[in-house]
Amino acid sequence: MTACRHPVFARVYARASPTLDAQGVAAHRRRILAGLHGQVVEVGAGDGASFPHYPDTVTSVVAVEPEPYLRGRAERRVTDASVPVRVLDAVAELLPFADASADVVVASLVLCSVGDPPAALREAFRVLRPGGELRFYEHVAAQTPTLRRVQRVVDATLWPLFSGGCHTGRDTVAAITAAGFVIHDLERFMFPPGRTQPASPHVLGRATRPAVPAPVGSGHRGD
Repeated sequence: MTACRHPVFARVYARASPTLDAQGVAAHRRRILAGLHGQVVEVGAGDGASFPHYPDTVTSVVAVEPEPYLRGRAERRVTDASVPVRVLDAVAELLPFADASADVVVASLVLCSVGDPPAALREAFRVLRPGGELRFYEHVAAQTPTLRRVQRVVDATLWPLFSGGCHTGRDTVAAITAAGFVIHDLERFMFPPGRTQPASPHVLGRATRPAVPAPVGSGHRGD
């Protein structure tokens, strides 16, 4: 597989990760992982910051991370987890798993930076068993016109270049619904607390792959 290399961003992200965790990211990760069971696929695992938060009701976790530096850090953190974790070199748009082979797919601060978000969500849908869950924690498009205009400007200039391909203004909630998921829980909030910047609007939620196909146009956005 061709590596997805963002060497400068990867090192900056790894250094900033403990501070972000202390500001609240770790608590948000724990919330999206709470109550999980069975076989889990985590896309865009980064440096493995989610690993310590998996509950012991999880059977196993396969975490995919294409960036070499972050993947190496994640491999060293598998022992932080109370469940078996394996780290693979793969991208969210082409997951090396069989259809309907996972009980849960976890996407944590990754859909902002994948090259093809609809393809990544189609892959998540494919590998989930019917009735399986997508747990997501992402920063997304703003709901206010002014901040959304700012997001469009920064996404069209240097932000993605210096942030590992990150785009601040993606409508990830709409993309999840468009991929066929049904959203059951959705919380919107600003992070870090008390600050407003292009990447501040966040969502945290839970969606499922329907056990039976839903009629066209019947998806629930949950917001």
